[in-house]
Amino acid sequence: MPFSRRNFIKTSTLTGVALTLTNQLKAFSSSKKDKVRIGMIGVGFRSHEHMGNFLQREDVEIIAFADPQQRSIDEALKEYKKYRKNEPAIYKNGNEDYKNLLKREDIDAVVICSPWEWHSIQAIDAMNAGKIVGIEVCGAMKLQDCWDVVNTSEKTKMPLMMMENVCYRRDVMAIMHMVKKGMFGELIHGQGGYEHDLRGVLFNDGKTAYNSGVEFGKNAYSEAQWRTQHYIDRNGELYPTHGVGPVAIMMDINRGNRMTKLSSIASKARGLTKYIKEHKNGGENHSNAKVKFKCGDIVTTQIQCANGETILLTHDTSLQRPYNLGFRVQGTEGIWQDYGWGENNQGFIYFEKQMKHSHRWDSTEKWITENDHPLWKKYGLIAEGTGHGGMDFFVDHAFIECIKRGTDFPMDVYDFASWYAITPLSEKSIAEGGQVQNIPDFTRGKWKTKKPVFALTDDY
Repeated sequence: MPFSRRNFIKTSTLTGVALTLTNQLKAFSSSKKDKVRIGMIGVGFRSHEHMGNFLQREDVEIIAFADPQQRSIDEALKEYKKYRKNEPAIYKNGNEDYKNLLKREDIDAVVICSPWEWHSIQAIDAMNAGKIVGIEVCGAMKLQDCWDVVNTSEKTKMPLMMMENVCYRRDVMAIMHMVKKGMFGELIHGQGGYEHDLRGVLFNDGKTAYNSGVEFGKNAYSEAQWRTQHYIDRNGELYPTHGVGPVAIMMDINRGNRMTKLSSIASKARGLTKYIKEHKNGGENHSNAKVKFKCGDIVTTQIQCANGETILLTHDTSLQRPYNLGFRVQGTEGIWQDYGWGENNQGFIYFEKQMKHSHRWDSTEKWITENDHPLWKKYGLIAEGTGHGGMDFFVDHAFIECIKRGTDFPMDVYDFASWYAITPLSEKSIAEGGQVQNIPDFTRGKWKTKKPVFALTDDY
């Protein structure tokens, strides 16, 4: 029979009864909402996946865009027009015009997809304006930013969701499902990272966003306009959330456990300069070949947890390499590690007792398939047609459903703060020769009694 994605979502998302309101959302609504009205802050390419997911739902309306670049607005409107919806209001008069979007009374929530340095600033402004916040991933500019966001959320009673899509990757969720069923025993160690050749993202020709040249900053387009400068100015774990997010959820971080300290070291920086010198549009004499990049090509961060587990993160984005986030989950009964981009057969797994002490890896394909998470079983057909292999569908679905029902976000403001804090703390550790840094308890002790909420059912 013909399959209607829009009707499927409409039917699925409007079923079920409203759950008990949490304290943080009580200020927003006293009953379940049927429609969520969204404002988009930053409408570059990353925002397009979110917009596509929202625009295909009958329970979401995008009211307005804010972005200072006309080209970004134009590209976003091209995507928008595919869905034949009324055009949103546009706020494009400089970097501060998003504040006028926030003044609108017909917006319930904003999704922030702007350059990293704006994330905390815009999140704070949005919460102070009475808007719920969904925020894209990176790391904090300063440790104080994390506290400022937490304090604002607690003061205004406006919730924030960390929009970390890798937590919803199909193989990751299957492993998470196995962890929760006890198949790995007691967790001891986890690994993850951002191991992704970004050289073609950090530089372009100013016309095409990816893999087109060696320009950055004012001579470039899209992410290369702003992201590359971080590699010049900073040496640390610049992008921690992809790696730490899934492991943190499996280890119940901020919900019965927490990260307590970290130490980071960095290699020398060679990859980006080599890329410029060897590119057909660059060369030894290109002005950018003389730029000094501060961020080490490989940055590793060790993390200690309150319950005795350890986590190892790797930031590896400046050298040639295939994509792989380097996940590893190891417990007293089993171990898993991936080596690809999330396909069911791209990993190794070992359960000592079930495999009769063979000391031999098994392919993950059978295990991942048999232990598919209920969310993927229910929504997999429609999710696979959305961004990043389906991950974006789930993160957007959770954001909207939690707002409608008045329930806790699966990745909340305390996850935002503790995951984002890794970046400035890693910078400080590297600057001090690898010295251990204490990770603040952003929950102020509430982690001891907070309960896990991430993907507990097949609903959202």
